[in-house]
Amino acid sequence: MTIYIALLRGINVGGHNKIKMAELKQMFERIGFTRVKTYIQSGNVLFESDEKEPFIIKRVEHEIKAVFGFTISVILRTSSEWERITGECPYSKEEISDAEASSEGESLYVALLLEVPSQERIEGLSAFRTEYEDFRFEGREVYLLFQKSIRNSKLANNVQKLGVPVTIRNWKTMNKLTTLAKEIERKLK
Repeated sequence: MTIYIALLRGINVGGHNKIKMAELKQMFERIGFTRVKTYIQSGNVLFESDEKEPFIIKRVEHEIKAVFGFTISVILRTSSEWERITGECPYSKEEISDAEASSEGESLYVALLLEVPSQERIEGLSAFRTEYEDFRFEGREVYLLFQKSIRNSKLANNVQKLGVPVTIRNWKTMNKLTTLAKEIERKLK
């Protein structure tokens, strides 16, 4: 069995695509996933399954449409992939500290992509790199570092235009999900 982290894109944002986490947890359990746990209202679900990524994504997206009545993208990572993402941040502690010192709120985010976009799209994102907004691609992830704020960020808005489904989480959420996945793993032993 594999521990997965599912990220639901665009739920509970501005009063749209509302899903209560208790109902979401029940839905995941009904379709056969075990050890289901949700974290905050932005659509982060940890669970265990022996199914493979493409099947899980299609199943969850289909079930959300059937149960809640709207279509959303689901981004999925295994707990080992998640641990790599949080453990191998390409920004140094100094770069992060410098950004945090001048940032209005969180400074480090990760955009998680369903798949790697075309090289042309990746190169196009470079036009939005500034002295206040930087990014680094690592496979299916884009690490985003903001000296000011993610709000009104041209870089963040254009990450959404990479031509593949994407959802963004702040570093605090990323690390909390790592901790929760490790707790599930410990209970398995």
